[in-house]
Amino acid sequence: MNIKVICLILGLVAGALAGYVTRPESAEIKLPGVNIEVTGTGTAQGGGELTSDQMTHIGIFAVIGAIVGLGVGFIAGRGRA
Repeated sequence: MNIKVICLILGLVAGALAGYVTRPESAEIKLPGVNIEVTGTGTAQGGGELTSDQMTHIGIFAVIGAIVGLGVGFIAGRGRA
């Protein structure tokens, strides 16, 4: 496997894990026609369903991790050439 792909995957996984660990505390109430989402200031404690705000948070961290991993892969690949 190419070093860039490996670093990209590792960055994606590390970013998603960091996003999951630091996800904001949220509560989501779904009523017919109305979705109410309340986000706290602290990090979420324990399990439970992920809200859309938490999924967005995890996704943003995963993308940032993937970009950093790809950058590391390019630097590592350049050193080998």
